[in-house]
Amino acid sequence: MITAGIDIGSTTTKAVVLKDGDSFSYALQPTGIDIGSVSRQVLTQACEKAGLKFEDPDRIVATGYGRISIPFATTTITEITCNAYGVHHLFPNASLVVDIGGQDSKVIKIDKNGRVIQFAMNDKCAAGTGKFLEVAAQTLGVPVSEIGDISQQSKNKVPISSTCTVFAQTEIVSLIARQTNKEDIAAGLHESIVSRVFGLISSVNPDPKAEVVLTGGVAKNAAIVQLLERMLGRKIYVPEDPQIVTALGAALLARQWED
Repeated sequence: MITAGIDIGSTTTKAVVLKDGDSFSYALQPTGIDIGSVSRQVLTQACEKAGLKFEDPDRIVATGYGRISIPFATTTITEITCNAYGVHHLFPNASLVVDIGGQDSKVIKIDKNGRVIQFAMNDKCAAGTGKFLEVAAQTLGVPVSEIGDISQQSKNKVPISSTCTVFAQTEIVSLIARQTNKEDIAAGLHESIVSRVFGLISSVNPDPKAEVVLTGGVAKNAAIVQLLERMLGRKIYVPEDPQIVTALGAALLARQWED
């Protein structure tokens, strides 16, 4: 059986194609404004990488905030369920998932079968998300892909008191005007994000010994991973490509779908 999962995120759309629930290929690109078109494009690309055609998947599960806009999907499933299932597939012992995406962040407690027990989500504000880092990087005049490395060069971290992205941007401009080192500002920004995420984690009362997996695009930022490990006092596991885990979970769940 060939199944596919499409995760339409606010920033990036991802597609994963599975053959018999095992070997898989994937593709991703910016979501943009035409969700239907970009979803078709990423699924076509993922299929081509696997030597398949767009029409070949037997079942397609759409997930993410734009899931209801995919006319060729077999069904839709929430991103929380898909993310949990994808993590469980990759890390069978995981019991806590932290997902930091483009415009929201979430924490999910899962059982030994990958089912969701409890979750907390920050979807009302960009603080503690990839957008927060993106805006901060633009204000500092550095590539967002480099801001983590820059923060690790800090010698005198400057706390960022604003949790709102707009107010934090104003705060950064003020710090720049006072000739504060960008490394120190970046370090403060990273700590602000991790503190916000840590608050979400605390709200679900995780097992102190829980195996934690970090997903989402921000998981590629080593400084975020290290800060979160320090706050939690344990190792954080990061998938090889943390952006596609939810789409992978969708493709896996597609195998279980009954018409």
